[in-house]
Amino acid sequence: MKAHRWPRAAWAAAAAAALLLGGMASWVAAQGREPAPPAADAQPAVPAGLAVATFAGGCFWCVEADFDKVPGVVSTTSGYTGGTVARPRYEDVAAQRTGHAEVVRIVFDPRQVRYEQLLVVYWRSIDPTTKDRQFCDAGSPYRTAIFTHDAAQAAAAQASLQALQKDKPFAAPIVTTIEPAGAFYEAEDYHQDYYKKNPVRYRYYRASCGRDARLKELWGAQR
Repeated sequence: MKAHRWPRAAWAAAAAAALLLGGMASWVAAQGREPAPPAADAQPAVPAGLAVATFAGGCFWCVEADFDKVPGVVSTTSGYTGGTVARPRYEDVAAQRTGHAEVVRIVFDPRQVRYEQLLVVYWRSIDPTTKDRQFCDAGSPYRTAIFTHDAAQAAAAQASLQALQKDKPFAAPIVTTIEPAGAFYEAEDYHQDYYKKNPVRYRYYRASCGRDARLKELWGAQR
């Protein structure tokens, strides 16, 4: 997943093997210990006139890529929340030593896109039927969750969940949780905009992980 100056052929072989054996976490673990993440505020400031949403949907590379396409989204930042350790490292999060989930912090302009619209995008970009797993990535860091920043977001998230439970196009129960947002820690720099910095590697990972195939199977024409 992360290639710190590896020769291209060696990286590709390791990436392919790790993906087959264990998904995103295995890919990273195969490439050595990581540097500490940058310092982060518990609740980073939001520019005036903008709002923030925080979603856990498995691999944050993929969540970033999905939400960057949405008009009205100003920025996406990969990070960690929902855990018990300050300034967690990726390798510790992936090893389930900190309790954090991989999340994306989305800054958006509510004059262009409503929070309720972001929820629609979110539901249809995840598999809400699997606990502690998304596609090829298994473990609690890959759980799905909506982290709400105020009472209005919490009410909107609950309403969207209730509506989805009535007309979801699949039989399995929804296990995605809705939780108050806590401390957010920005992920290491090489995670940010990964799909832009490493488009070939990103596409290989996403396809190998089966994300889009499973989303098509789940959501069909609703996606």
